[in-house]
Amino acid sequence: MSLPRLTLYGREYCSLCQDMLAQLRSLTDSLQFELNWVDIDDEDALEDKYGQLVPALVGEREEIICFYHLNRRQLDAYLGKIR
Repeated sequence: MSLPRLTLYGREYCSLCQDMLAQLRSLTDSLQFELNWVDIDDEDALEDKYGQLVPALVGEREEIICFYHLNRRQLDAYLGKIR
């Protein structure tokens, strides 16, 4: 069985993005998910889509889990729903 794969869209220079990335990395083992980091500045389409909405944590089917700050309740609810 493969682990759920979450994607965090953000920017390298964004402190909120880096904070959420660090929090999520610390939870990958205990909550059992894979994390993919994507810098939106590398793709115009992502810049257009997310712009000022970063960091954005997104589930496997492009379902938004949370923006700006890690919402642990929403993350837990998402992971519970897909398992």
